[in-house]
Amino acid sequence: MSPDPTAPTSHAHSAPGVRVRGLTVVYKTPMGELPAVSNVDLTLAPGTITGVVGESGSGKSTLALCLLNAVQPPGRIAAGSVEIDGLGDVVELGGEELRRARGRHVGYVFQAAQNSLNPLKTIGKQLLDLGRSHGVADLRALVRDAKDLLARMGMDGARVLDSYQHELSGGMRQRVGIMLALVLNARVVVLDEPTTALDMITQATILRIVREVHDERGLTTLVITHDVGAVAEVADDLAVMYGGRVVEHGPVKEVLGDPRHPYTQGLIRAIPRLSGDIGEARALPGRPPTLGTLPAAGCVFRERCDRRMDVCDTVEPVALTRDGRTVACHAAAEDADRRLTAARRKEFA
Repeated sequence: MSPDPTAPTSHAHSAPGVRVRGLTVVYKTPMGELPAVSNVDLTLAPGTITGVVGESGSGKSTLALCLLNAVQPPGRIAAGSVEIDGLGDVVELGGEELRRARGRHVGYVFQAAQNSLNPLKTIGKQLLDLGRSHGVADLRALVRDAKDLLARMGMDGARVLDSYQHELSGGMRQRVGIMLALVLNARVVVLDEPTTALDMITQATILRIVREVHDERGLTTLVITHDVGAVAEVADDLAVMYGGRVVEHGPVKEVLGDPRHPYTQGLIRAIPRLSGDIGEARALPGRPPTLGTLPAAGCVFRERCDRRMDVCDTVEPVALTRDGRTVACHAAAEDADRRLTAARRKEFA
């Protein structure tokens, strides 16, 4: 029988770690194969929620799909690995082994929940199909767990399971997606834009549910979003993506409180404010690059950067990790060197 999802027990010790190393995803185009994700290294610590932010086209969703090895043609994973504790390298899995991993080990909540639901079947029938496809022996227990999860999210489980997707609101469909991602007791959960197109009250509810279920079930969670404010509410760590690269990564409070990459600084400056000087909020100049306009050399952010240097035109910055913060920026590296020098002078003064 599946465990009671409402039981207030801690599973943090069993939460798996996820290690993305050298991940490159390319898409076939008339101009050849172009990278949507380029040489990404990212670690999801066991039991944490990691947020990934960036503008549309930065590679966030493509990165998330790699945790399922679900990049579809004309895209393909060209290099790298996605190691999940207890599962191995997802990139190497295929066929039946990969199908079993999806749902059982890795749960996924898609950006448009209604697009992942079958409009011709009730939610309950889709739940039973999910259980049968993964060889669940006790389908009644699966239904009970689903009802309990839905109740935890403030819904009438029996009514929802008897409903078709068009009979549910956007917020309800999003919660159904979360239930389907969790009901097989997956330990890694990916949420792709979980609050997109929802009103503010429903957004707050979804974020609260994500945090509570994450803590109660001992999950390792990845949240993809363009909403910096939303991720600040729920995440432990924050990765910032631009042009298919992770340009900054670290504890969420440190990254938002002391952003070191010019792109992260620009994202934070662009957040609308409810109080204070409205003029302090400034949009980032220019537009993010597309697959066809990504520079072949140098820093991908240089065209929009107010700290651009000559080296940015020819040398791609290396991601350097210092004090638990990872930043890929020539200017930020110079700043870090200056801070280190100043600290040493103060120490020996």
